[in-house]
Amino acid sequence: MKNKVSKKTRNEWCWGWFMVAPTIVGLVVLNIIPIFQTLYLSFFKSGAFGKGNVFVGLENYKTMIQDEQVWYAVRNTLGYTCLVVPVTIVIALLMAVALNGKLKGKGIYRTIYFIPMVAAPAAVTMVWKWLYNSQYGLINHVLNSLGIEKMNWIDNPKVALISISIIGIWSTIGYSMVLLLAGLQEIPRDYYEASNIDGASKVRQFFSITVPLVSPTLFFVLVTSIITAMQVFDVIYMMIDVTSPAYNSTVSLVYLFYNNSFKYSNKGYGSAIVMLLLLIIMIITVIQTKLQKKWVNYM
Repeated sequence: MKNKVSKKTRNEWCWGWFMVAPTIVGLVVLNIIPIFQTLYLSFFKSGAFGKGNVFVGLENYKTMIQDEQVWYAVRNTLGYTCLVVPVTIVIALLMAVALNGKLKGKGIYRTIYFIPMVAAPAAVTMVWKWLYNSQYGLINHVLNSLGIEKMNWIDNPKVALISISIIGIWSTIGYSMVLLLAGLQEIPRDYYEASNIDGASKVRQFFSITVPLVSPTLFFVLVTSIITAMQVFDVIYMMIDVTSPAYNSTVSLVYLFYNNSFKYSNKGYGSAIVMLLLLIIMIITVIQTKLQKKWVNYM
């Protein structure tokens, strides 16, 4: 005989679905549906003046594979991610450990480090663009006072991506730090007290207790940071113009999507580029999910 579900259990289910319904609806409307719309649009080519889509099948994908600029964008996007994510996580973890200890004014430091995350990206980029100015920028002024030759931080293809990555690191450290700090506060103090009795040093405690026990939070930060970095657009858009010598060295997939969809009115080709980005992110996320079983420790 089948077990009947009690009225109390049904009420709990109803309340549970009611509480998560706004998130589910938002996810479907803002994420799931646009993905299928973008996939559908990638099989079309925009007509004259961006009106009247014409079905072209896989033509956009064939063009994309043969487009050198797309592969420049893939290289730059992956390069930016590899520069920003590891440095951000390492610095954020060290800062979180420092702020989790006995430190005066911890609340003030947390607020200061988190400010770049809530600041408008446009305003942040404009300030950094002034700092990077080859003639009057503060960074070059400091370098010049130290006897170091001035550098073109924005238009030099060899350093432009590094300059943009520095902005990305500076902007996201605070957010990662707050998440890791929350994970650190969940670690029982008993582990540290027992290690102190055994005579373990702070460095040994960090690698043997802190890192393993905060690994679930580290995994979450790693996944979300990579997804965010892969979608970099606003900083590059405001720093690098299409006429800049550093354009091919810095253009990202989202920037390329923007140019093709809105500047050149070819939304079908732009949609194909977005689908390529989605595929890359999905592959990286699946790999991370498989590998996390080897290094993430759940208490």
